[in-house]
Amino acid sequence: MDAGQPEAAEVLHEAITPRDDVRRAAYIDVDAAVVADVEARLDARRDAIAAFFGVPLTAREGAGFVRYPDGGFYKPHRDRADLPAWPDAARRRIAVVVFLNSSLDCDPGGDFSGGVLRLLEDRALDLVPRLGTLIAFSADRLHEVTTVRGGFRDALVDWFY
Repeated sequence: MDAGQPEAAEVLHEAITPRDDVRRAAYIDVDAAVVADVEARLDARRDAIAAFFGVPLTAREGAGFVRYPDGGFYKPHRDRADLPAWPDAARRRIAVVVFLNSSLDCDPGGDFSGGVLRLLEDRALDLVPRLGTLIAFSADRLHEVTTVRGGFRDALVDWFY
């Protein structure tokens, strides 16, 4: 990710636009071979994820690499939406996040503090980033990324349909 060019991460709303008041992060383009490897690994886990949630899963939207800088965050939101600007957002069934580095809050050798993936509703659940951890949850579930402090938080995101 360090070699890629950052582009302001967007927010799905009536239009797809960057909004620093809602989300402060960047998508990073990575090497095509890395994307292909990551996507093959996600596809290899499709059946296990489908079985866990008890739903059939088909295609994926496509892996994205996101960097939250010092001060970065994403306010509470849902990944599934019915929007003319992004019709495939309505097809999102399961969101997948893979942490690509660790928080100091769980690993003394980590790269940052904060940056917790907080799943809201029913009962709040804070998921502290740890390198290599895959988290899957309903794309309808309200969630947020808390403010990153003292470094940057890298993650892979994708959605199964």
